Amino acid sequence: MIHKITPFDFSKADHLWLDFTAANQKLKSVDLRNTEAFSDYVFNIIKSEGKKCGVGGYLENRAVYHRSEHFKGTEQPRTIHLGLDIWAEAFTPIFAPADSIVHSFHDNKGFGDYGPTIILEHTDYQELSIPKYSLYGHLSRRSLDNLFVGKEINKGGQFAEFGPFPENGDWPPHLHFQLMNDLLGKTGDFPGVCSEADKDLYAEICPNPYEFVGLN
Repeated sequence: MIHKITPFDFSKADHLWLDFTAANQKLKSVDLRNTEAFSDYVFNIIKSEGKKCGVGGYLENRAVYHRSEHFKGTEQPRTIHLGLDIWAEAFTPIFAPADSIVHSFHDNKGFGDYGPTIILEHTDYQELSIPKYSLYGHLSRRSLDNLFVGKEINKGGQFAEFGPFPENGDWPPHLHFQLMNDLLGKTGDFPGVCSEADKDLYAEICPNPYEFVGLN
């Protein structure tokens, strides 16, 4: 059985589904390059609906990535989101879904990037029939303290927390959670957004995380 990765109980509808596609006309009135304004927009919506967090984003073709040069591709811009975002207050705790070891970690600095990032390798993934790896992006810098490659993380143990901006890559506080069957040789980082041309390729590598965390 998988342990929940945040304190939120999705079975009790603690969450609000958020839309960051071009279909959301309200985004046009938000200065997305101003992280404080972007954050106010996100959390005002969540609070107005009486929810504890916002969720969504898997394979969503997003309109928000023009805020950063980080998402410019060589042929196509990267706009397809490959993970689940959970939008909640900075320093919200994050728990390991399964017995794991720290595969790698890195502070991916830069406006629009992941900021502090941890990749876990699930040591019991075969027994649980789950993907081998999970990535946690937009963390606090102190989440990387005292880490080392191979460090054991027990299922349900807190190992990180949501980061505040600007140290989280300059985003409204949230967790980017992503499952991967293969890291393609990468350490401390893995694409969380791809181009439309690469969508099918990455969808095979990065399965839908919704059911994994109890969303449907």
